[in-house]
Formats: sequence, structure tokens, C-alpha cells
Amino acid sequence: MHIHILGICGTFMGGIAAIAKAAGHKVTGCDANVYPPMSTQLEAMGIELMQGFGAEQADIGADVFVVGNVVTRGKPLMEAILDRGLPYISGPQWLAENVLHDKWVLAVAGTHGKTTTSSMLAWILQDAGLAPGFLIGGIPENFGISARLPGTPVQDAASQSPFFVIEADEYDTAFFDKRSKFVHYRPRTAVLNNLEYDHADIFADLAAIETQFHHLVRTVPGQGLVVANGREASLQRVLDRGCWTPVETFGTDSGWQAGAADADGSFDVLLDGQLQGRVVWGVPGEHNRLNAVAAIAAARHVGVTPAVAIDALSRFQSVKRRMEVKGTVRDITVYDDFAHHPTAITTTVAGLRHKVGRSTRILAVLEPRSNTMKLGTMKAALPGSLQDADVVFCYGAANLGWRVDEALAPLGDKARCFDDIDALVAAIVAEARAGDQVLVMSNGGFGGIHAKLLAALA
Repeated sequence: MHIHILGICGTFMGGIAAIAKAAGHKVTGCDANVYPPMSTQLEAMGIELMQGFGAEQADIGADVFVVGNVVTRGKPLMEAILDRGLPYISGPQWLAENVLHDKWVLAVAGTHGKTTTSSMLAWILQDAGLAPGFLIGGIPENFGISARLPGTPVQDAASQSPFFVIEADEYDTAFFDKRSKFVHYRPRTAVLNNLEYDHADIFADLAAIETQFHHLVRTVPGQGLVVANGREASLQRVLDRGCWTPVETFGTDSGWQAGAADADGSFDVLLDGQLQGRVVWGVPGEHNRLNAVAAIAAARHVGVTPAVAIDALSRFQSVKRRMEVKGTVRDITVYDDFAHHPTAITTTVAGLRHKVGRSTRILAVLEPRSNTMKLGTMKAALPGSLQDADVVFCYGAANLGWRVDEALAPLGDKARCFDDIDALVAAIVAEARAGDQVLVMSNGGFGGIHAKLLAALA
């Protein structure tokens, strides 16, 4: 089958392209911005890419057009597809019908931590010999790829693994399907990491997101498992609306618990107060300890014992763009992190602070570019999320509909705002001194700031 993917360079749609290609389909695709690294990765797989959404692509001979949620009405190609009655489908629905329909799906949902927890879970299953398929919104360092089909389990070399781990996003599916992506996946094991207000461009309030999460809970079978963060009142409200599946909680005094971390980040794992083992790793932050126990709980549901899962996490190598060290120059370390919501910023800064201690300076560099941040919905929470940093640099004020300098005023003179990236880099270099940790946070490319910083510091 020939599949033409609209919006192919996004992480999710690029993952679908890789999976479809591996399944033996002819895959082509288009996007508004076809450029490395995604374009390079896709072309290396033999996938032909086209720039833009020109109507002429309707004549490419595709059997079906897979439409990403970046595609809107008015795109010439989409209009041609509709006018000519050509077959089209959303990415999540295509994945559900062609890959997930006969799999034991393990879905990880939540406002924060989906990518990291999905990566931990996929790695635990891989290390246990289960060879899961996965589609993750980032690149787990243990795998070096974001998506793949299930492989051959060590325990049964004559079969394909029944397991598929997926990062279950609550964002809408497509312009013609406004349900959250995750309602298509029908998981047997569902992790609900947390639930806060986000995606202000499509959700009116937290209650609207809770409704979508309840739609997900409704799809989990009675013989399945819901692993839920017991600290979240929002998730309890979701479950109180109706749950027909056993629930295991984490993060509270009962259920799964993560003990306090040592200086190196290692911690005990407990279930109902009983010690299950000790995770020995260097991944910082309480949020990652909670991610870990959620992954351990989910893995147990498919038969991986806590002891095996805990041992696997000692070899977990994190995820690109999650506190990823981009380089160290003159004893100044530059990190890249995907944090863009105030809660994620708070936990990221706190994780680094725990790692480096109070005597080391943290220079936080933020680009508030998500749709929610652009709308100013979370601006009041920004100063609090950055208070544990020693100096704060904010970029891109001119692209927002609100005054960043006014929002960050509670931070006093330690907050500085810029609209020119070269001026921003110069200011960071002028401020930085040996021993400093420069934490760059953005959900985009940030104008290549990491390479520019490292070059300017050299």
C-alpha cells in the first residue's frame, strides 16, 4: 500500500512513517518545513519527502492520505483530497487499525513525563527480553530511535512480541476528529502520570481535559490495569466519574512509592510499604522517581517482576532533550531540556538543583513558545517556576501577546528578557563563569542556541 503522510516531519507522524515503512508499505510525505534532523532520518529510510502541501500531490498515486493534526482546511492538498473524494485518515486512527489492533498496548498519558515514562517502560520490557514495539515523542537513548514495530521476544523466537508502548497524547487527533489522540489506542495497561491545565489553544479549562482522560479510562478493559498518580486530585476526579478497571496508585503512602534519593539519585522502590529493590542510577529529580515507579508498575502488569524492572532501570540512559548535556566549555555545562510548562520548568530546575547543590549557580534560559505559553495562560506561574535559578534569561518576548518583563518582575534584577538571539547568547556568555550550569528550556529548536553558546564560550 502507498501511504502519503501530511505533516510527516513531526515526531509522531515521523514515527508513523517509520513504522509503516518497516511494515512493508511505500511511504511518502510532505510538510511545511522539511529540514534536518527529521528529514535526514526519513530520507535514510527511503521515504521521499516533499516541501509544502501543494495540490499536485493528490496525483501521487497514494492509496490513502494520512493526515497529521498540523494540517488545517485551506491547505491546497487537503482541499484537493476532499474535492476529489480521495481516502484519508488520521495518524492515530491509522496506527490503531494497522498496528495496535491485535497488540497489548501500554499507553502513558499525562501532562508531564509521558516521553520519559514511555521510554523507561519500553526499555524495561526490552531489557526483559520482550522486544516491544513503541512510538514515543522523543528519542530514548537506549534505542536511538523514536518508533519501531514489535520484535522477536527472547522467550519465543518464532513469534512477534504482542507488546506496544505508546506515548498517549491528549492533544486533538486531526481537524476532522477533535477527540484526543489517545482514545484511538485502546490500551490494556494505562499509566496516568498527572493532569494539569495545558493546551489552552484547544481546551477551555481543566474540566475539558479531565473529560478526555475519562474517555481514555472508559476504553481500558476490565482485565486491564490503570496506574495512576495518587497525588493528583484531577486524576481522582477522572476515576470517580467511572472506572471499570483495577487501579494501582503511586506517589502516596499506599501503593507504589519512591523513597528519597541519595546524592547520586538512587532510591528505594516500595509497594504497600514492602521494599521491592533499589534503583541505582544518575537520573535527577523526584518527578523521574515517580516516572520510574509508574513504569515498574506497568511492566509488572505484563509479567516483568519489580526486581527485573528495577535492575533494567540501572541501565536506563534517559531521553534526548531531557536534561541532555550538550557540552562543557571552561567548566561551564550547557543542558537542553524540553520543559515549557511552569510545572515542568519547576521540576526540571529542582532536579538540576538537587544534582549540583546550592553552591553551584544555575543560569536558566527559557523560550516560552508553546501555544499555551503564547496565550499567556500560565504567565502568572512563571516567576515561581524559575525562583530556584540564580539568573533567568527569557527569549522571544516579541512573539507573545503579553509582556514577559512584567510577568517576570517578581524575580527582580535576576530576570533578563531578549528578542535577539545573538544578544541573548552574548549576555549569557558575559554572565557565565566556571562551574555554572546553563539550563536551556524550550519545546522547539531555540534558534540553535546550544551550539551558539558552546561556540561563544570556547
